Amino acid sequence: MKRYITLGLALLTMMTGNAKEPVEGTLAVDFVSQYVWRGLELGHTSIQPTLGIGWKGLSLQVWGNAGIGDSADPHEIDLTASYTTKGLTIGLVDYWSDTPDQRYFYYPAHGTSHVFEAFACYDFGPVSTSWQTIFAGNDGLNQEGKRAYSSYLEVAAPFQLASCDWQATMGMVPYATTYYETTGLAITNVSLRVTKEISITDHFTLPIYGQIVANPCSGRAWFVFGLTLSMP
Repeated sequence: MKRYITLGLALLTMMTGNAKEPVEGTLAVDFVSQYVWRGLELGHTSIQPTLGIGWKGLSLQVWGNAGIGDSADPHEIDLTASYTTKGLTIGLVDYWSDTPDQRYFYYPAHGTSHVFEAFACYDFGPVSTSWQTIFAGNDGLNQEGKRAYSSYLEVAAPFQLASCDWQATMGMVPYATTYYETTGLAITNVSLRVTKEISITDHFTLPIYGQIVANPCSGRAWFVFGLTLSMP
């Protein structure tokens, strides 16, 4: 974890230390009818803020989730450090929720709520692919009861239709892990999302979206509605 924090501070120093290169900021918040992630239902109606900065392909981002439809829903804080060059993005993510332990600064291997994941993505244009693997923290177990190093592969295809932005996605888990509730190779996420920007004024639009998500492995499906407020 100390190495992860050091990496983030180093990236922040590089971003702010060169006045010739502009630093881009991100400030947004999503309101969603359900919190569904990679084919797993993690919460009910939620608010999801995002804060980030970027510089020359380097990015630091904080993302959160707070349930507003059910007090029992977990709260979440995710930290992401990434680097993008051309179509390739690599990075690290620290996921944290208040289960199984509510203490944020608590990192024992068999009790922490943190999940540390490495990822690599490549955007081919018509299609993008990504691979994520959990390497530390509150990972799932395989069929032998050992750390599963839970991984997830996703393919996404964006397109435009009827003046809307669409994205078709398929995600799969390559092997058994209790983290994704799989017993082997399984397709866990098939979704179709459509986004439409609604003009409020001449200078302000409100993106709204609907998403159909199915998990063939568990046999479950959801329809999620959301809207995004972002900094111009």
